[in-house]
Amino acid sequence: MTAHHAVVVVGGGQAGLSMSWHLGALGVEHVVLERDRVGHEWRDRRWDTFCLVTPNWQVDLPGFPYAGDDPDGFMSGAEVVEHLEKYASSFAPPLREGVTVTRLRRTLDGVFALETTAGSCTADQVVIATGPYHEPAVPRLAERLPSAITQLHSSHYRRPEQLPAGDVLVVGTGQSGAQIAEDLHLAGRRVHLAVGSAPRAARRYRGRDTLAWLDAMGHYTKGVDEFGDADEVRLRANHYMTGRDGGRDIDLRAFATQGMRLHGRLRGIDDGVIAFAGDLAANLDHADAVADGIKDAIDRWIDANGLDAPHEERYVPVWRPARGETTLRTGDITAVVWATGFHRDHRWIQVPVFDGRGYPTHERGVTSCPGLYFLGLPWQWTWGSGRFAGIARDARHLAATITAARRSRVTEDVSWLAGTATETFPALDWVTGRAAA
Repeated sequence: MTAHHAVVVVGGGQAGLSMSWHLGALGVEHVVLERDRVGHEWRDRRWDTFCLVTPNWQVDLPGFPYAGDDPDGFMSGAEVVEHLEKYASSFAPPLREGVTVTRLRRTLDGVFALETTAGSCTADQVVIATGPYHEPAVPRLAERLPSAITQLHSSHYRRPEQLPAGDVLVVGTGQSGAQIAEDLHLAGRRVHLAVGSAPRAARRYRGRDTLAWLDAMGHYTKGVDEFGDADEVRLRANHYMTGRDGGRDIDLRAFATQGMRLHGRLRGIDDGVIAFAGDLAANLDHADAVADGIKDAIDRWIDANGLDAPHEERYVPVWRPARGETTLRTGDITAVVWATGFHRDHRWIQVPVFDGRGYPTHERGVTSCPGLYFLGLPWQWTWGSGRFAGIARDARHLAATITAARRSRVTEDVSWLAGTATETFPALDWVTGRAAA
């Protein structure tokens, strides 16, 4: 695979394909390297009943807006894969599947060197479009569970029948944890759910999908620099709701009335006892308060714009937990699903652009290293950045930055060559950039 490219895009998901579309439209030579197949993350890390939380009209990729007959519906995982495959076929990007980049470094002369499972190549500029979800994160205390208990990370959960009969503990109430708990609950399984501080949002409010209101209000285009602490914003958990069966709220309190056992945050495992913190009531109240805050903002926007929207009564909690810590014996469960997120794995990137937490430092995807960019990160620039809704905008910005950098480099080269007519320069070694002996 030894070759030189103007741009190498690492990752062939929605971010990498969007980047390729824009680069192609601008006539920039490039290659897209995908370690598996297009849509890999949607094929192999989603459960059978998975649906997007965002409505189909937000699946708006560059040059390929949603054109189906259900814009307010929610694509299943299989439909997302099919959509991405059709997108790739629509413009035939220079895509190489089954190629993993194992090392990226910058040489002394400013060129990027990439080592891959298909050989080596170099590039003037590189876009990292591998997303943020790399290695499943499972807490070390999982090692304290008896070996007889089946343990799965949420990325490996597919269906209830995958787990042995008996009670199941789900740890985490982000979007995956809440939806997997619902999946097991609807299948008739007894679920114990460790509830964290993730917020929730109503699926619909005052006659429209909540996300449609937020889009109309400009929330998806609000830059992260408009918030007081960008780092804090980027670490926030997503609001839980679901697109399943046409979309609905996920009401953990209602599940509790139906037999789901809710607990506070997982605190420890010792001597056959699983201990949960006494913060369940606070966590549920916080989630409800966030949902109400979103409704308040929608109400204000409706009033300010004089819109005619039906009135809707506010949510009233249908269940409240008892105060205090709770426990569960390990012998009372047969399986645990860890919906505890992912670790970033950028060890293969040997360029110093990361902060102390391993997060790439950047501004709108542009790092401090000239020619190195990131695309598809949550809150890269807006709330939509890590979703289908904002990929096109972010890719367009990076494509413009890349082409500007290319023009600048050409101008510098031309200026240097022009200067040789009147000035004397030492011969250069074009590999190292040093003066030749």
